[in-house]
Amino acid sequence: MDMKHMKEYLSWLYYQYLLITCSYVLEPWEQNIFNTVLLTVIAMVIYTSYVFIPIHVRLALEFFSSICGGQHESTVALIN
Repeated sequence: MDMKHMKEYLSWLYYQYLLITCSYVLEPWEQNIFNTVLLTVIAMVIYTSYVFIPIHVRLALEFFSSICGGQHESTVALIN
């Protein structure tokens, strides 16, 4: 893609964003506040999922492996 098509595509995406969020009716300072809050919430969700989802997945796997009769890690270490 050349730069002109890329610029048109990005402006089209931004226009779609304005239409979907209905922020085209806001004043510029209101749009800035809305975008700042939205980006902050998205950043917090990404950070939280990066930190806490692996912990919950590991705990769920340990729980279900103990229910299904799997050996605990401490027992495996003692046998080997």
